[in-house]
Amino acid sequence: MRAAPSNDRAPILDRTRLRDDRGRRLRDEMARRGYDALLLLGRGNVQYATDADIPAADASRLNHFPTIALVLREDPVPHLFTALPDDGACDLPGDHLHEPLLPELESGVAAVAAQLRLLVGASSFTLGLDEMSAAMRFGLSRDLPRATIADASPVTAAARIVKTPDEVECIRRAQHLNELAMLDVQAALVPGIRQCDLSALFLQQVFELGATANYVNPIWQLVPARIADGPFTLTGEVAFPLVSTDRVLAEGDLLWVDTGIGYHGYASDFGRTWVVSARPEVDAPRRAQFRRWREVIDALLATIRPGATGADLTRAAHDAVGDRTPWLRHLYVAHGAGLDSAEMPLVGTDLGEEFDRQIVLAPGMILVLEPVIWDEGVGGYRGEEIALVTDSGYRLLSDYTYAPFN
Repeated sequence: MRAAPSNDRAPILDRTRLRDDRGRRLRDEMARRGYDALLLLGRGNVQYATDADIPAADASRLNHFPTIALVLREDPVPHLFTALPDDGACDLPGDHLHEPLLPELESGVAAVAAQLRLLVGASSFTLGLDEMSAAMRFGLSRDLPRATIADASPVTAAARIVKTPDEVECIRRAQHLNELAMLDVQAALVPGIRQCDLSALFLQQVFELGATANYVNPIWQLVPARIADGPFTLTGEVAFPLVSTDRVLAEGDLLWVDTGIGYHGYASDFGRTWVVSARPEVDAPRRAQFRRWREVIDALLATIRPGATGADLTRAAHDAVGDRTPWLRHLYVAHGAGLDSAEMPLVGTDLGEEFDRQIVLAPGMILVLEPVIWDEGVGGYRGEEIALVTDSGYRLLSDYTYAPFN
């Protein structure tokens, strides 16, 4: 059962407070774990530390626009190294904005080391890195012989897994824009339309509504009735996601839909199952699948509360349907969302139950629930709901119809 909607007014988004609160969380974790500095290259971590607007791009092309953040434990203002200061500088002071660094090159690593020595103010310090180029792997220890180089992920993961109120508001707005656009897209879903037509309409709508980026190439995947009718998978399950093309959709086609847009760096995540038709109807077996999917969702929502574990969630999902695993094993039954479309907590992965038991829910965590019900010869139902863990349970951030299944 859905949680009752809150009557509280949505908080006013304050981006300066957003960045300051995130920086405080990072520095607190650095102090707790003994890090003097963090050098952050990953897009999500750079945005978390600086609130810089980084152009959305394929990961293999981000090096064309290098944007790197340096966080010092004793400095409340982060440093930003960027090739796009006018687009990504936010309101950082001039002495914390720098020319871009090129860590892919050996000469660039020497420049990284020189900046670290200058800004840290010591030759002996503990440095956390979230990513490392090949040149950094061999060059940093040579150029910083007295520095201790460590993995930054214990700091960044601990800081980012619990969202601040401003982060929650960004995710709520991103999801709202996504769902508004999908209302028009679903209305256009008739026989003869192409997958790429749906993508064009969706992207036009979300950017007109105020989205700042597109993070997931829109997915309008035809669902086969049998596993053998789709691409081969190592898990023996139905393949998902598949790339959208210019394929023409026909009457009665069943679609798994998945989109994700960004609002000031924060991701939405939309998932539903649709039927292609001017007057869509759902037969009894597929309607029964939807009811079972709702039973899994309701079981998961009923389990969400502070102190519950990831293992509690997977157990609840299994108990709702019996022995079968009601999600795609190459993905998860639940994942986090924030500055990345899928981030911690990750629940129901191939890391197993022991890993899931270590995930303990706390207020401020975001969970994207995405169970799947599949029956050979029928196909399957897939959808997503976004839940915020609260002090007493959960609050849904997603609010889209299940038509034509409900």
